[in-house]
Amino acid sequence: MQTTHRSMGSVTHQIPAKVLRERLSLCLDDVSAQMMANRLQLNLAKTKVLWCPSARHQFQIPIGPVRVGNTSVLPASAVQDLGVYTDADITMRAHVTATTQAGLAFYPG
Repeated sequence: MQTTHRSMGSVTHQIPAKVLRERLSLCLDDVSAQMMANRLQLNLAKTKVLWCPSARHQFQIPIGPVRVGNTSVLPASAVQDLGVYTDADITMRAHVTATTQAGLAFYPG
């Protein structure tokens, strides 16, 4: 069973990966409900999940899909928001790569 750890002072609690996925799903349900209350709608076709663990816990994050509404979403290695790509390591490597490729498309070979 995959687990991740949550540190509370000097005590470390293990949280199963399944519980993390369920908690995230419930959180996303709350976000969706709040958006509906404000006449907005969560676009499930564009919704992505990005886990950003510390280096110490990167191999303990859930790898399975996360339920978002009635859809299952697989975790992504990078996501885009407002034109900025963010990767799980928060190194901006995905953004630099995408920006460089877009820039090179304007210059003939």
